[in-house]
Amino acid sequence: MRVLIVDDEAPARDRLSRLLADSDEHEVVGEAGNGEQALEIASSSSPDVVLLDIRMPGMNGIETAHHFNTFDSPPAIIFTTAYDEYAIEAFDARAVGYVLKPVRQERLDRALEQAARLSNVTLSEVAKHSGISDRRKHICVRAQGELKLIPIRDVFYFHADQKYVSVHHKSGTDLIDDSLKHLEEEFGDEFVRIHRGALIAVRQIDALKRTTDGQTLVTLRDTAQDEDKSLMISRRHVADVRRRIKGR
Repeated sequence: MRVLIVDDEAPARDRLSRLLADSDEHEVVGEAGNGEQALEIASSSSPDVVLLDIRMPGMNGIETAHHFNTFDSPPAIIFTTAYDEYAIEAFDARAVGYVLKPVRQERLDRALEQAARLSNVTLSEVAKHSGISDRRKHICVRAQGELKLIPIRDVFYFHADQKYVSVHHKSGTDLIDDSLKHLEEEFGDEFVRIHRGALIAVRQIDALKRTTDGQTLVTLRDTAQDEDKSLMISRRHVADVRRRIKGR
């Protein structure tokens, strides 16, 4: 199997690389020190398995694994972790592959034999029961064979049109696979629904104003150059938008 090693500590990466070097069945196709680097390497090397540190600064292992699931052929995930009672209980209960640090050859071999792709639902359950944040800091976009990570702080709004959802952000607009419902559940403390097809970042709301025909518009603080600065709010959402503006 083609294996990608991801850990923010170089000695941990070196140990895993040495253990895998002793096997004729596995090939290390890359090493990464953080989640963003791991996604970039994986997009070109197509690993079968990722040995993924679950607690890393910046993008943790749970978020990184979620982004791996956007790949056309997602890799299997094996988490590597120092002893963490609650995380391990969550792994065991949901048949999630893991190895404890310092990693032993026998345990690594067994984990590789049982490696499996993890669904987003499974990842969310593991995060919930082990006290690890499941909230993404980025939206992952794959377009024309390239991978792009859009920081949530750079997003103006999400817009749904039939079966597609677009993310409007500082660098432009991209189509994403997430549903508006799922985005609202995950980022509802930062975004507010303005009508059935749009979620807007509360921090981006500049003002509300009434039109001559009685409609309410929300004006954005910042937009990309070609974006509209005003969006329509449906009547049923006006009160909630006003409440969210007062509470920010």
